[in-house]
Amino acid sequence: MWSNTNQFIIFVDLIMQKLFTYFLILISISFIFSACSSYEAVLKSKDINLKLAKANEYYEKKDYQKANELYAMVTPVLRGTKSFEAVYLKYAYSYFNLKDYLSASLHFKNYVDVFPTSKESENAEYMHALCLYKLAPKASLEQTNTIKALDALQSFVNTHPNSLHTEEANKLIENSIKKLEQKEADAAQLYFKIGQYKAASVSFKSVLRNYPESEKSDYYQYFIIKSLYLYAHSSIETKQKERYSNVVSAFEELQNEHPNSTFIKDAEKYKNLSINFLKTIDNELK
Repeated sequence: MWSNTNQFIIFVDLIMQKLFTYFLILISISFIFSACSSYEAVLKSKDINLKLAKANEYYEKKDYQKANELYAMVTPVLRGTKSFEAVYLKYAYSYFNLKDYLSASLHFKNYVDVFPTSKESENAEYMHALCLYKLAPKASLEQTNTIKALDALQSFVNTHPNSLHTEEANKLIENSIKKLEQKEADAAQLYFKIGQYKAASVSFKSVLRNYPESEKSDYYQYFIIKSLYLYAHSSIETKQKERYSNVVSAFEELQNEHPNSTFIKDAEKYKNLSINFLKTIDNELK
């Protein structure tokens, strides 16, 4: 059957490799079924100590889903005992590690309320705020959660100015403020795009008022000038003098507050056009 001994050896070697592969697969399947069977047995067990021990074991192995399910079973029973505090905190962290930030935020907040003097209370308070921050959507969406996160982060910084988390919390506060600013600025820009120039100027002024330290303040002032000019230009003659004058005043504000702004040159065009229209109006009144 075999032309030489080497072919037979190669054939046997291939068979052994396949058998070894099948063996490993069977061992893996057996291990998985065994692990599942073991976990199911723990879930069905009435032994609280066993469930707690396994929950902690799964938690240390970063199997947060199984740990979370077991913590959910033992925490109601352990309430009022010495071990409840540590277990409940791990329960909250298991939600966080599962990226269920809504549940995590609620449990971290509850931990702070129940254990206000705990050495872990400060960390839990920060984690509550961090969860709210992670729940906040992008700037184009409704920003209720961003406002909640900002309030929680600001409260944390005010209460714990020397915390190890304060620096990071301040960065998250800055990011949240920028997101809220972007939301308002986008709304103002939309008014401008659809030709609602009065609403655009009012909205950009609102952004400036709400975020006076914004890095984009000269940008907003430029669009106020542009919006005011286009609003004046489309107004009835009896309203134009006042509205062109507003353009000139807005330009002077930009020039005084941001003399080196890159928007000065373009903004000056609208100022000069407004001045020319004002001269024309004055000449017509003579």
